[in-house]
Amino acid sequence: MTKSESPPGQTDQAKLRLVAWEITKSCNLHCAHCRGSADSGPYHGELSREECFALIDDILKVGRPILILTGGEPLKREDFFDIAGYAAGKGIRVVVGSNGTLITKEIATRMKAVPISRVGISLDFPNRELQDKFRGSSGAFDAALAGIECARNAGIEVQINSTITRLNAHYLDDLISLALNVGAVAFHPFLLVPTGRGKSLQEHVLSAQDYEQLLIQIYEKQQQLGNRLFFKPTDAPSYMRVVQQQEMLKCSSEQNQSSAVRNVRHADHGSMNAMSRGCLGGISFCFISHVGRVQGCGYLDVEAGNIREQPFHRIWQDSPLFNQLRDYSLIKGKCGLCKYKIVCGGCRARAYEATGDYLEAEPYCLYQPHGDN
Repeated sequence: MTKSESPPGQTDQAKLRLVAWEITKSCNLHCAHCRGSADSGPYHGELSREECFALIDDILKVGRPILILTGGEPLKREDFFDIAGYAAGKGIRVVVGSNGTLITKEIATRMKAVPISRVGISLDFPNRELQDKFRGSSGAFDAALAGIECARNAGIEVQINSTITRLNAHYLDDLISLALNVGAVAFHPFLLVPTGRGKSLQEHVLSAQDYEQLLIQIYEKQQQLGNRLFFKPTDAPSYMRVVQQQEMLKCSSEQNQSSAVRNVRHADHGSMNAMSRGCLGGISFCFISHVGRVQGCGYLDVEAGNIREQPFHRIWQDSPLFNQLRDYSLIKGKCGLCKYKIVCGGCRARAYEATGDYLEAEPYCLYQPHGDN
């Protein structure tokens, strides 16, 4: 079946809404879960300042996505403010993914001036001893809290990012309380995909049963807290199914059920709080490495192209990898049969890590479709 012959809803068009860009692989910490196995470096071959500016210009040829500057630790790059300022000057909303430890009062003031609209700071444990151990550095917990305070005092929104494994799943309520206490606007639990240094945590990956219960728990917390804190599970596409199922349980009529599904599916794509689909890799999101490698996401270690060999806009529009990811009729196994594949899609990175085939079924989903299609 060709793309033009695909049934309605089976193929997504390329609408770039979010880019995560690893502007440097250098980092001042040595975190246990690190996707990129980042360390202090230096890392040779990183995109030059001029290449970064050209990449920003080329991204604008296909859209005006939210741009997440990440790493490593993005503040380790000496020309961070030049790159961030250039993107913001082009009308791009710039946010930062950081460990928070390098954010001083002066740095936060400069970030606000860019402007950086939000900073996501990683806290995986609600106490000093465990956070420092996980992050491989004594003092990491206190430094992250100080960074959060500096960012908030400068008027920058803060979200808390937590990588969830068996090591810390039982601290979820404490992490949420911590996020509320420090004034975060959002809490993004990342369900570990064991790549890079994270492979060493394979034995601590949640079971499918625990994964499901965690997503239900997050849904219930969202209902409880409402607008006080926005939850966005990441690397957890099944959350979209869980939300629909939980909403349907609450609805008493078929009309209300349909409304609940629509409300989840059609969120504001221009917001950091958008909830449009589970797996966005290659569909409305992509990852760009420190050397210009373009991937569906940072965890799906398959190259769609490299901006040093081909312009970004051509990669985004023409990459065979991305065109496959956008064609839901190609998804295999139970994910291909599932009625939720349009809003979920299964984690393509987990499928790839488990089977070597990014189109195979999500290995951590409990749902069993029974004649869904």
